[in-house]
Amino acid sequence: MLALVFEDIGKLVLKEVPKPQVVPGSVLVKVKSCAICGSDLRIINNGNSRVKPPTILGHEASGEVVEVGEGVMRFKVGDRVAIGSDVPCGACVYCEAGIGNICPINYAMGYQFPGSFAEYVLLNPLVVEHGPVHHIPNNVSYEESALAEPLACCLNALELCGVNLGETIVIIGAGPIGCMLMEVARKMGAGKVIAVNRTRKRESVVQQVADVVIYTSEENLISRISEETGGLGADVVLTACSSPEAQVDALNIVRNRGRVNFFGGLPPGTPPTPIDTNIIHYKEILLTGAHGSVPRHHRQALELISQGIVKVKRYISSAYLLSESLEAFQKAGEKKEMRIIIQP
Repeated sequence: MLALVFEDIGKLVLKEVPKPQVVPGSVLVKVKSCAICGSDLRIINNGNSRVKPPTILGHEASGEVVEVGEGVMRFKVGDRVAIGSDVPCGACVYCEAGIGNICPINYAMGYQFPGSFAEYVLLNPLVVEHGPVHHIPNNVSYEESALAEPLACCLNALELCGVNLGETIVIIGAGPIGCMLMEVARKMGAGKVIAVNRTRKRESVVQQVADVVIYTSEENLISRISEETGGLGADVVLTACSSPEAQVDALNIVRNRGRVNFFGGLPPGTPPTPIDTNIIHYKEILLTGAHGSVPRHHRQALELISQGIVKVKRYISSAYLLSESLEAFQKAGEKKEMRIIIQP
């Protein structure tokens, strides 16, 4: 089959590789859509301890079941399925508690398990039994269902930090994830949604989901947030970007007893973030992180898309054939578009 192979840091190669073979308990899926995530770009540029090249990346995916292994009951040939990222091991105390996204092993599609930037992806028995694999609702397209994975991550983050009726929420980083966070936060009852971005990239989409957009290259973030919140600061701040500066800013613009969520991970090798912990102490800030999601979030994301509660189609900028995937990754690296979809 044709696949986009991550061979080394900075090196992607489009090549023919052996088609995966079904074993008992596994499912073979013909990939229909796989979106390029910011974490894919970080892996390519910086590497990742869970990714051992050569391998196939891609964890925001959907496709059609073309073969099922012996003993598989949940899926049959012809089923349309959406595939998420984090796969619980199913055995540790975290997975038993339903929080497999912080499992010490932290299996994931496109990380330890080959991903979906390929014509076919094999869901191994562990993925089939415990992973984020769900049937796609009839009214949801393959392209939309691929975005259930990033939407699931947003649900996890907002569940951790919470949004109450009428609160002011600030999202630092207005890419596809940031915009999904804004959209879901509004559905949860946020009163004012403020987007923070360095530049005016993606401006037309951001303005659809935010009440206020602040461009830090043009104005002072702290003073503008003070103005927008009557000097109190935001109730909730999430950092939806890979920026140490954003994490520092978040603590400065949240109100006393406010909540901050560090959503965006930082690339390997990033120097420690210089945080003044006295700010957390004296403001009594509730600080959380958010990493990935669990299968129930993925299922909920598909339901939200199907019901039209979250309109993910607006976050799909363009689609490329698998044969054009190198060009697609080049475009994604420019960060001018929202999600770019690869369609094998």
